[in-house]
Amino acid sequence: MTPPPSAVVHPDADLLAKATAARIVTRLVDAQAAQGAASIVLTGGGIGTAVLRELAATPARDAVDWRRLDVWWGDERFLPTGDPERNETGARSALLDHVNVDPARVHTMPAPDGPDGGDPERGAERYAQRLLAASRPENHADVPSFDLCLLGLGPDAHVASLFPEQPALYEDERTVVSVHGAPKPPPTRVTLTFPAIRASREVWVLASGGGKADAVRLALGDAGPVQIPAAGARGRARTLFLLDRAAAARLPKSMVAPGVL
Repeated sequence: MTPPPSAVVHPDADLLAKATAARIVTRLVDAQAAQGAASIVLTGGGIGTAVLRELAATPARDAVDWRRLDVWWGDERFLPTGDPERNETGARSALLDHVNVDPARVHTMPAPDGPDGGDPERGAERYAQRLLAASRPENHADVPSFDLCLLGLGPDAHVASLFPEQPALYEDERTVVSVHGAPKPPPTRVTLTFPAIRASREVWVLASGGGKADAVRLALGDAGPVQIPAAGARGRARTLFLLDRAAAARLPKSMVAPGVL
């Protein structure tokens, strides 16, 4: 049975980013010590990119063997490689260009200038095949059992590019799909689906700012994932909502991890 999520609250967005970066180091080091390698799913957005910058800046980053890390993405804007709006572009600038990653283990999502051209459906299928190739038969899943999946939270409670009431939320077989007509620009995207996200050992949902407070409350309540997608983002071993005080303002104290401000 999947354990219920818990919330950890930090005083402000800056401390949230720093503390999350420290958590990531510990999680990856532990995974590499246990199994020789580790995998992470990255997110974009303001707080997601801030976390990656803090991860690049902390001296503790050298405890991670970056050559033995597989890097994936939870979603991507279907824009040309290098476009400043792509999550990949932000991740490279904030972190990946500053650590010794193995390029073969950095699994970027499709772009219109990639091998499938302007066909996001074919790009999504190609990414799904890469996930399948990296999975282990004993896990009985079509994706790797990611050690850590980072997800940003939108004011409408979307995670990755899974927006409320959109068709991708009903997907229970495919692990990667294209998204058309997203309510947040750009309208065309590629995203992991719930089956892929829920294969993760740990899922961490990041949120900062008062504009996310209602979404956080609903995601940690009894809402359904079609209306509140973040309510469906759960890890097999642990789910954390990592928040600043403003994003946690609507939570009852009983939902916050003991001893955390």
